[in-house]
Amino acid sequence: MENTPNNHPPSSLLDDDAPIGNPAAERRQLLINTTTAFAVAGAACVAVPFLRTMSPSRATEALATVDINLAEVPLGSMKTFLWQGKPVFVWHRTPAQIATAKAQDATSTMQAQPDAERVQKPEWLVVLGICSHLGCVPMQGGKSDGWLCPCHGSQFDLSGRVTQGPAGKNLDVPPYQFLNETTIRVG
Repeated sequence: MENTPNNHPPSSLLDDDAPIGNPAAERRQLLINTTTAFAVAGAACVAVPFLRTMSPSRATEALATVDINLAEVPLGSMKTFLWQGKPVFVWHRTPAQIATAKAQDATSTMQAQPDAERVQKPEWLVVLGICSHLGCVPMQGGKSDGWLCPCHGSQFDLSGRVTQGPAGKNLDVPPYQFLNETTIRVG
């Protein structure tokens, strides 16, 4: 007896590469396409917010530079300003404080750097208010009348140089320039 198409189904109907006219193959292909589309959409839903977190926020971009009116900082006092989400200490130093900072050049033990390298004008000290140990914000005060980090006891002198504690480096000096006698631009 011969195999006729009526007696036995052709083996091609049982394969994954079955002809398009086969309802089982069409359903299988629809499920594969639908699953793939949902997987791609799910990956996009996860990737887009993740990639957005890597770009700076609008507020940070707006603070790429900040102009500081030095008239707001009286002689002998310090004021904190915000630049790129970081505190910037601007200290209007008195002649006595300048002399003390220069005298501390010789006693700066952790990371030696002369006061003259840290300032553009001796009466104005501009430093980032972030401790180099763990990123705490130091408070004004301490043994050397500079700053004291309340978290782990690091101390900074009148020029922002580390003198004691676990901090390994001085307070950073941000990029800044004098626009005129009463205004600086940080950033």
